Amino acid sequence: MSVESIWGVYHADGGLIGEIRYVAGALFRGEHCSLCDITHKIAWEKSDMKKLRNNFDVPFHLVHLNERPEDLITYSDGITPILVAKTESGFLTIASDDELKECQGSVEMLSELISEKLAHIVESS
Repeated sequence: MSVESIWGVYHADGGLIGEIRYVAGALFRGEHCSLCDITHKIAWEKSDMKKLRNNFDVPFHLVHLNERPEDLITYSDGITPILVAKTESGFLTIASDDELKECQGSVEMLSELISEKLAHIVESS
């Protein structure tokens, strides 16, 4: 089974209002997004994350809740943050919120996890 693209979905809306809500939730309610913890440092994408995304043979997208294409909304609704692979058969989960938390904010740990999961997807086809 071939992977057409990888999609990371944050547990927050994009845009100014979405970012303000996210920051307020983080500051006042202790809420956070495990995918954001890995991909961003403050409000900017980590350079290691940019390198990781650019080194894949397939497109690697990072999107907010309000930026998801319809088919990804259907797959990921209620289970974000999440990292998925899009295949000819549909989406397959690469990393759930719990697995993203286990990466402890590390791009390197995420990279290793993605490699393991993609190898498994290819083996199972």
